[in-house]
Amino acid sequence: MPIEYMVLMLPFAGMAIGVFAIWTNHQQKMMDKQAKISAEKAAQYAVVNQDLEQRVRVLERIVTDKGFDVSMQIEDLRDNSEKKELN
Repeated sequence: MPIEYMVLMLPFAGMAIGVFAIWTNHQQKMMDKQAKISAEKAAQYAVVNQDLEQRVRVLERIVTDKGFDVSMQIEDLRDNSEKKELN
């Protein structure tokens, strides 16, 4: 390849490097945003999971506690749950 062609290709090589740098920066920003979204979803799932664990604990306590009327406690929990949903 003659030297004239190489000299003509230098500006294109510089532009290609610049475009690659811009693309790489864009990809990094996209990954950062995706990581933030994933972290937010994980936090939301943790809250829901905590709520479900609390409900299971209540149910376990009701089932294992033989000194109380189970149906009465279930109704009390339903009433409390409905009150929470209304607020």
